[in-house]
Amino acid sequence: MLKLDQALPRPGATLRFTRIDGPLCPVVLVHGAGMDHSMFAAQATALIEAGHAVVTYDQRGHGASPLESGTRFTATAALDDLAALVDHLELDQPALVGHSLGGNVAQALVRREPERIGALVVIDSTWNTGPLTRGERIALRLAAPALAVVPASRLPGMLARASAVTPDAITAAEAVFARMPKQVFLDVWRATVAFVEPDPGSRVPIRLSLIRGELDRTGNIATAMAAWANAEGIREQVIRGAGHLVTLDAPEATTAALIDFLTSERHD
Repeated sequence: MLKLDQALPRPGATLRFTRIDGPLCPVVLVHGAGMDHSMFAAQATALIEAGHAVVTYDQRGHGASPLESGTRFTATAALDDLAALVDHLELDQPALVGHSLGGNVAQALVRREPERIGALVVIDSTWNTGPLTRGERIALRLAAPALAVVPASRLPGMLARASAVTPDAITAAEAVFARMPKQVFLDVWRATVAFVEPDPGSRVPIRLSLIRGELDRTGNIATAMAAWANAEGIREQVIRGAGHLVTLDAPEATTAALIDFLTSERHD
């Protein structure tokens, strides 16, 4: 796991991050809700060994980037944080790699400022602008109230078992989830939902890769990512035997899919 040895002050929080330089295109790793940069440990190491510049950070309210007193996690702040980090590091056409919430944030930045980003990799995240059925809309509205009634002591274990399928991944995920106060997680979940703004005609104007764990049963991710891949005319990369936390359940296969995409980009 990379040490987050640098800091970027932001309104309401200080982002902790690290940057490892390399000759190939920079890759920014954006972790999912309730997790931290450690979920990308295997991928970060492989990318660095392959020659990529790598930026990894803890989103506000997560890991080493705690919120300031009185500040709540919002979708707008998370999006602006990512844009500010790209600006601060003066990254030229980086590839954004986002998991779950991180995928929502990365999608939103590409949609807002596509000229700044060179490629987008979305891992186990719903399609921000994809169509929603009536049932999916209801499920989104009810998710936060349902999580709110789960006792704080049980929430990390429940989230870990819903997110990962291998014993080691479940154990690692539960330990990370347990570091986040329940109220902060509920705000993070609400922010994740806030990124969902159906606009079915919208397309990603840069190179796109979609990676998903075969056993991901989180929300509508399985159906949404398949529909998204079809709409974009690309092939969804489905990692066999992995759940929502595909980087932990199947680190080698996930890393291979990621590096294959970034390598093919250099030869297009």
